[in-house]
Amino acid sequence: MSKILVTGSLHYDIVIHAHHRPEKGETVIGSGCSYKFGGKGGNQAVAAAKAGARVGFVGAVGADTQGEFLRAVLDENGIDNRFVTVNESVASGMSVALMDAEGDYGAVVVSNANNHIDVAQFNDDQLWQQVEMLLLQNEVSEAVNLSAAKQAKQRGIRVCLNAAPARALCAEMQYAVDLLVVNGVEARDLSGIPVNNLSDACMAAELLSQHYPAVIVTAGEHGVAWCEAGDRSESMPAEKVELVSTHGAGDCFMGTLCTSILQRESLGSSVAKANRAAAAHVSRKPTAR
Repeated sequence: MSKILVTGSLHYDIVIHAHHRPEKGETVIGSGCSYKFGGKGGNQAVAAAKAGARVGFVGAVGADTQGEFLRAVLDENGIDNRFVTVNESVASGMSVALMDAEGDYGAVVVSNANNHIDVAQFNDDQLWQQVEMLLLQNEVSEAVNLSAAKQAKQRGIRVCLNAAPARALCAEMQYAVDLLVVNGVEARDLSGIPVNNLSDACMAAELLSQHYPAVIVTAGEHGVAWCEAGDRSESMPAEKVELVSTHGAGDCFMGTLCTSILQRESLGSSVAKANRAAAAHVSRKPTAR
């Protein structure tokens, strides 16, 4: 059975709840705090596993209790973590997220061990056994992503990049990517088109598809647009739900999307399934694990 290989970040997340996010110099009294498994790479791997995919993971953690926790969650979700290295001299990655009463959040990420992923692992043929898709994000260095992507391309494996956070990509990386997925802010940064509605998302997707075989632009409460190179863009509105928290919605979308593609569904059908999964995610109260 084919599987998804995820290369990316693992973070021990501290999530703080408050009425609003503080302004500069302001102290806000919080209403709660929780500790979670996180990192875009880790979250997307878990989402793909929960959607039914076989998943492998390449990353790094510190030799600390946080690293043990992160590896344990991968294990609990049936994710192959043999290629998650334990760094004896650097702490595990972490983030602090502040969630406001409206369900929106801001976060600070400290990469730590995520800056020390061993790229030599990508030369190991065992790593790539039965892999049909490589899933990347931008919370690790482009050098790591490019090393993984080059090996995937040599093996005829599809490369999906969730370019979050947005950053300029070198020509080699652009060439390696088969499917680019960005949100409205990232689409604006990469295309120059402000995404304020679904029409804008379509225009950004069409422009970016001149450089990538396929592009998806998620536009939050407006919906999602996608475009395959040479075609006109398509779109669908967001599902109507009561928002509880947007935290992790994009990662849920990515895991579901890649699993659906791996199951041979069309891009449009996969986007629709991922859109529904993300809508369900934002309407649920986040769990502590």
